[in-house]
Amino acid sequence: MNIEVWSPTIRRKEMTAVLTALVDEKIGPGDGAAQFMAFAKERIGFEHCLALRSPAIALHQALKILNLSPGDGVLVSGLSPLYYHTVIAGLGLTPVFADVSESTACIEAETLEKVREPYKAIVLHHPLGFLTDTALFANTGVPLIEDVSTAFGSFEAVRDDGEGGEEYAGPAEAAANSMNAGKNTAAAFSILGLEERDMITAGGGALIFTGDRRNASVLRNSGGLPSEYALPDMNAAMAAVQMRECAKNIEKRRKIADLYHQSALRGRHRLFAARDNFVYNHYAFSVVIETGMKNVKQYAAKHGVAVESAFENTLAGAEIAPAEACPQCRSLSLRTALFPLYPRLGAKNVEKVAKVITTLP
Repeated sequence: MNIEVWSPTIRRKEMTAVLTALVDEKIGPGDGAAQFMAFAKERIGFEHCLALRSPAIALHQALKILNLSPGDGVLVSGLSPLYYHTVIAGLGLTPVFADVSESTACIEAETLEKVREPYKAIVLHHPLGFLTDTALFANTGVPLIEDVSTAFGSFEAVRDDGEGGEEYAGPAEAAANSMNAGKNTAAAFSILGLEERDMITAGGGALIFTGDRRNASVLRNSGGLPSEYALPDMNAAMAAVQMRECAKNIEKRRKIADLYHQSALRGRHRLFAARDNFVYNHYAFSVVIETGMKNVKQYAAKHGVAVESAFENTLAGAEIAPAEACPQCRSLSLRTALFPLYPRLGAKNVEKVAKVITTLP
């Protein structure tokens, strides 16, 4: 049996929390979700949030709050999740695609400058947890919705803001360093997904939050959604434990990733380059393949290690983002491989994966 690429981090603490919700017969939206929102507010530092049943609902709600007109453009990276297109098109809006840098997989200044179509909103996804610099969008006058689902715990080191204070970049520094993520005001709204493959694994759900008081008032007034849209207590119970344990899990991921990194340096393929002062949450371990993805998958499988295409379920991977507009997105969707990386992987399995990374054809 192959070592799988993904495995949710579920331990006894998560099981106990969910079992308690079941025993108390609190599986639908209720007090548990409210308690989780209060805990998340304390941990992250936002002004207000809504706990919803999925990231798709959260994105739909965020775009509705912006009060865009039919046909308005919404800027997205070609490496954004596939469901973005369903939500954007479902609201009668038009996706506008931005390409990424081949070395970082993120939108950079030079790729943003090449976008010619007008847009009235930006939905920013951080690919594989690598932070895109939100300062790129700070002076555009266009509202930014930041999706931090894979980037929770990634952050950019503290820097002087030039006015005697400290400026924080990155969506969720609080997870690892108890910093105030609410100071990151470049985004009008942020979305933290709680899906199986998000950094906080709760089996489903999302938070939409803001650190700006004016936007908090707008978000608060947009409440009153049907209960079918709200986060169930059972998922909230798991999410609270996941958020509380996130820093420990990031440290375990880091130790594994350090070994993989050394192995990759001895191989023939390349890694994505991190921006200066960037502190990674080690959401995943990716390698950009210089030969053929099929050969790499077959080779790894022969050695008992599963490998997946990192950007298969993205706008570029599904060929929704046109290759002529996003050539690097399309290229990376065909050449970026993901390897198993999760806290309970085990030393023997880590060693096996590391050996495969070093010897990839």
